[in-house]
Amino acid sequence: MHLLVPKAAEEGGFVGPSIAEFFPDIILFEGTPFAMNRIMMLRLLVVAVLVLMFWLGTRNMKIVPGRFQTLIEMALNLVRVSIAEDVLGKKDGTRFLPLLTTVFFLVLGMNLTGVIPGLNIAGTSVIGLPLVLAVIAYIAFIYAGLKKHPGAFLKNSLFPPGVPKPIYVIVTPIEFVSIFVLRPITLCLRLLMNMVAGHLLLVLLFSATQFFFFSAAVDGAFRAFGAGTLLFGLVFTLFEVLVAVLQAYVFTLLTTVYIQQALAEEH
Repeated sequence: MHLLVPKAAEEGGFVGPSIAEFFPDIILFEGTPFAMNRIMMLRLLVVAVLVLMFWLGTRNMKIVPGRFQTLIEMALNLVRVSIAEDVLGKKDGTRFLPLLTTVFFLVLGMNLTGVIPGLNIAGTSVIGLPLVLAVIAYIAFIYAGLKKHPGAFLKNSLFPPGVPKPIYVIVTPIEFVSIFVLRPITLCLRLLMNMVAGHLLLVLLFSATQFFFFSAAVDGAFRAFGAGTLLFGLVFTLFEVLVAVLQAYVFTLLTTVYIQQALAEEH
């Protein structure tokens, strides 16, 4: 079956997206620990753009802000007010704000590369980056709990107060898996799968558009199919922009909620 795709391609047939798109060829430093492919390069590009954008927006702050400073302040206030302070309160929200702001804009920037012409793939569509971000969120959650409740955090997490002691045989393994295993896994996979699915869907629609317009037999019906897949492709591109923003928001919000739970007084 794997021989059918190349044969179809040679004959001008339709070739759909494959998982190979998430593992492009090495471009720089092949054979070294610093080997870089297209996805790694666009990740570095996103980081550079974010650093430049916030540096330009905050290097010369004015009491009466200009348009660009206003835009930067609105973006920063979204994380500060709507996520950090709303969930953690002013004191703890300010304390964890640098981490939460970095996570939000890094995830957002990496997600949006999936709909930018010329880049066309999200930096979060390969597991490495979502996994690193999930581990950072996990470490922040554990650190917050141990810092605030050094003697009780782990005990109360694994042995919730008020539960009859014989029931701990069932409750403790469930709590351990739920809190210390599933949280980073679900954070990672939720972000990863949304970006993978969105990319494959867009590639499918625009590949079908190209096929119907340029490779299929010259026929009005095929052109009509091409117009349909093009329309759906444009609609789903806008939908992917929404998904990119929502996934950045959800990832940051869940990180904040986990930190808040670690700081809660019952621990």
